[in-house]
Amino acid sequence: MAQVVLVTGVSSPMAARVARALRTAPGVSRVVGADSAPPPVSAGVDHVHVDLHDGSLDRIVADSGADIVVHLGLDNAHSVNREENLLGTMRVLAAAQRSTTVRRLLVRSSATLDADDAAEVERHTRGLQRRRPDLSVAVLRFANLIGPTVDTPLTRYLDSRVVPTVLGSDPRVRFLHEDDGVEALVRMALSGETGFFDVAGKDDVPLSQCLRRVGGRRLPIPATGLRVLRGVARRGSIDYASASAARAVRTGLEATLDSSDLENALGWTPAHSSVEAFESYAGSREHRGRGGGGGLRPVHVLALARTTLRR
Repeated sequence: MAQVVLVTGVSSPMAARVARALRTAPGVSRVVGADSAPPPVSAGVDHVHVDLHDGSLDRIVADSGADIVVHLGLDNAHSVNREENLLGTMRVLAAAQRSTTVRRLLVRSSATLDADDAAEVERHTRGLQRRRPDLSVAVLRFANLIGPTVDTPLTRYLDSRVVPTVLGSDPRVRFLHEDDGVEALVRMALSGETGFFDVAGKDDVPLSQCLRRVGGRRLPIPATGLRVLRGVARRGSIDYASASAARAVRTGLEATLDSSDLENALGWTPAHSSVEAFESYAGSREHRGRGGGGGLRPVHVLALARTTLRR
């Protein structure tokens, strides 16, 4: 029987690519894209508007007759409100639980989510599995997504002329190429595999090597200084010191990701290593011209100095 797939977050480039790939996959008759903004014209999906606060998601899932729900609304480039991200996931889980047609749910998570946020997502997902043992559920936990078209807090951080880093720390970072991210999502959505899977390119890259490659000038500061910059970022003065970017470079936790379970489940391995994924981004950056965004100005340096001296 031909399947109907509902993809959330479809206005983002990656979700649109996933929807387009699913649209042409064998056994799929229709793809519905749910988001508060329409997908790119080339996505080739039926778009429905969803508002997280009006209870419309249950109706959309029911009206679509979806057999498979692919939730891609977590930690994307344009949603910096963590409460909105978590609310979206809770709404999707609840709609899937109440649906009489949904038989499979795939959730994209991320290594760059706060540990508490990731734990909350996993806790609620496991709860859904207990309540609906007949529902096939998989969660993909992405490493730092990167590539020529990716626009995230991390790429904006790397694109800056002056890049603040934690004093005395040079974390090793794992990356996932955007093409491999799309492929992993499509393969997992159409499989029957269940569980929680890490998705990352092989190896890892020191942050200092990344910055040398793209010509970023490091500004080593105490960890408290990054918190000051995040406060400035929240006021809209600079655009790269978000909590999401800080998590990605403050520690080397992402280097512990292990994709072996995913590879065994799908019989597939990401085509790009972390080094190759980062080089794809760096090479495209050279062609399109250097970024720079909202960089550090004297007022930011003064705020950092005051905070550092107080401590």
